[in-house]
Amino acid sequence: MKHEFLRLIDVLGTITFAISGVSAAMQKRLDVFGILIIAFITAIGGGTIRDIMIGDLPVGWIRNINYSIVITIAAVVAIVFNSYIKNLGTTLFIFDSLGLGFFTVLGLQKGIATGLHPLICIALGTVTGCFGSVLRDISLNNIPLIFQNEIYATACIIGGAAYFLLLQSDLQKDWLEVIIIGLIFFIRVIVVRYKLAMPDLYAKVKKSDLQEFRE
Repeated sequence: MKHEFLRLIDVLGTITFAISGVSAAMQKRLDVFGILIIAFITAIGGGTIRDIMIGDLPVGWIRNINYSIVITIAAVVAIVFNSYIKNLGTTLFIFDSLGLGFFTVLGLQKGIATGLHPLICIALGTVTGCFGSVLRDISLNNIPLIFQNEIYATACIIGGAAYFLLLQSDLQKDWLEVIIIGLIFFIRVIVVRYKLAMPDLYAKVKKSDLQEFRE
């Protein structure tokens, strides 16, 4: 039951990331080929970087054709129904947050299976969850969201730290992944609901520059 749930989240997360890539590409008015490339980059970019880093080659999506099929179908549907998908912001956010949690846990598990230090495993989880969007934004000549004030990668890091803390408890490991996915999802919901963000390091600089200009 648990593994079926995780596979479902994997598919939904892949679909959602692909759709977010399509939406971002269409805002830049790319052609169909460009849109498909951005959809693939967003959906599998993080996992590809992770697999290359740990030497798990060929990377996952090359070994399993189902990823390419799912991404292609999701991208085509998103292109055709783009005007309708724009109105499903809340639904896409939910799936995106769940997908972020799943891919973070997947990265953690891959790191553990490779025998890496917990801190490196957390880094791999963060890369898996976030770096598809980083590659997407760089490809579209945008500043990646996680390099701004948005609390996105931080949710992965907190989830990864909680994963290793709970490994030391009496909690049944069969449900540990589900709990961490829920934690990352909860953090994302709270962040968006209350508009939380990382501290603005340049707020004082802006004020001082303004004061200097006035003087």
